Amino acid sequence: MNEDDNPGAKADEHAALSKRRKGLYVLPNLFTLAALFGGFYAIVMAINGRFDLAAWGIACAMVLDSLDGRVARMTNTQSAFGEQMDSLSDMVSFGAAPALISYIWALKGLGRWGWIAAFVYVSCAALRLARFNVNTSVVDKRFFQGLPSPAAAALMASFIYAMNDLDIQGPDVAWPMFVLALYSGLTMVTNVPFYSFKDVSKKSVPFVVLVLIALVIAAINIDPPKVLFGIFVIYGFSGYAIYGWRKAKGMPTSVISTSTDEPDEKGLH
Repeated sequence: MNEDDNPGAKADEHAALSKRRKGLYVLPNLFTLAALFGGFYAIVMAINGRFDLAAWGIACAMVLDSLDGRVARMTNTQSAFGEQMDSLSDMVSFGAAPALISYIWALKGLGRWGWIAAFVYVSCAALRLARFNVNTSVVDKRFFQGLPSPAAAALMASFIYAMNDLDIQGPDVAWPMFVLALYSGLTMVTNVPFYSFKDVSKKSVPFVVLVLIALVIAAINIDPPKVLFGIFVIYGFSGYAIYGWRKAKGMPTSVISTSTDEPDEKGLH
């Protein structure tokens, strides 16, 4: 008797496959939970006065956040639950965590102006993530609509990391932190296009690009705090450069696309 004549064997095989399938769904959510832990860890370290570790917590959350979507696609385990979980995790790691860390580190000394700046940042992060969720299918996948929340969080965290490396205390740069928090927050909710790098892996690049990437990695190893902050500053202003260039060329400046193709990376906002 072969397997086709044994309904029990087929049922057992189906059950085993279903069990394995359910197990795979856990995998991308584990990355999301790990990213959430990175944001929570950053907040706890800031409360304990370890702002360097707080910055690294956000950095780890960024890496893990970029992996959960890839893992879900590689294992074919995308789900509506995973998308919602990812957004909630991002709100903590890239919304609440940077706002609280910057407030504890520097903005607290500014009184009401400090918490206003922190609130503007966290509220803009919430608005940015909500807009991303509803615009996923209509935004040109080559660009983000506004500064993505992980990049905004990285801009805030890398500034703190660089200042800490220079032994500059938060209260000494409270107003620069104030300006940076407002800039990062408000830029998240603009319509300025920021390049997403989502199509890089799908096309060939000149050899010189690989050389430049190697040079950037080498520069980061020489002085990580300053170089990382410089990289995120460049990216944080690049959207306005793209906007100005497209405006000067008479090209559409909106990233809203007529295509209904969904962006490849739902984990990056």
